[in-house]
Amino acid sequence: MNPRQLKTFLAVIRHENLTRAAAEVNLAQSSLSDQIQALEEEVGADLFLRSRQGVIPTPAGAVLKTYAEEILALNDEAKAAVSAAAGNAEQSITLGTLEIIAAERLAPWLSLFRKKNPDVNFKIKIRGSGELLAQLQQGSIDIAFTFDRRQQDERFLTRRICSEPLVLIAGRDFQARPPESLAALSTAPFVATETGCVYRYLFDTAFAEAHIAAPSIVTEADSIATIIRLVASGTGYGLVPRLAVGPAATRGDVVELPWPGNPPSASLVMMWRRRRVQPPALSLLLQSASEELSPLRPGDARLRHAG
Repeated sequence: MNPRQLKTFLAVIRHENLTRAAAEVNLAQSSLSDQIQALEEEVGADLFLRSRQGVIPTPAGAVLKTYAEEILALNDEAKAAVSAAAGNAEQSITLGTLEIIAAERLAPWLSLFRKKNPDVNFKIKIRGSGELLAQLQQGSIDIAFTFDRRQQDERFLTRRICSEPLVLIAGRDFQARPPESLAALSTAPFVATETGCVYRYLFDTAFAEAHIAAPSIVTEADSIATIIRLVASGTGYGLVPRLAVGPAATRGDVVELPWPGNPPSASLVMMWRRRRVQPPALSLLLQSASEELSPLRPGDARLRHAG
């Protein structure tokens, strides 16, 4: 089981299609099939079921997936540790985050960090919350900044940065009065992201923690910026992080309404893979983020297992 075989194996799992997987790993489809066949012969089991619908892992393939991810992660970690010990570590970090967090929280801080550490280069990937975790797991990104979903994963370390308030918004011309209770809100029209998105999780959690049925979603949108524009046009209410509302509120497109009860909030966290030796550039970034992004003192930042 060499790393190239395992990368090919995981590409097939991701795409469920040999042609698309071959394109990702820059192989002819016949070469990809040869690698999978050699891997199956080595482990002594069929790894995929092939049908008209696509290619899916067998139970044996599903088991190997977890080990393949860990082997490749350990392989990358070993290379980074050796480079660091030899003084040849590349000062580069690939950072993944949500669009709003990148624009409103990370951009000013990263600019300051670069001035203090001019030898460290960045690549920033804007992704959805689910994709961020997948890329962190695959090693495509070094660190993720996202909102906490309280999911535990022993492979990652999570550090809370701060608490971001969620705010109830309505369009300026929308006939919306401040709600008297959460029960009243449960019958109001809302705009939200689709199920599975971290913002929808925050929306559902705000009502679930108050033991109130979540309102009807009249429109789903795939970005917070689009939700705010829909709310501004009068489609319904929105519950979004305050950090995303600033420009629209300044223009007067939306108004913030008081939340009946304890105002909901979301924990902004950074997540990175657990390693024996962290790359020097990543260690610098973690320290800077704890000091510059969090309202807490660095010593108060809590480290816990999470995903």
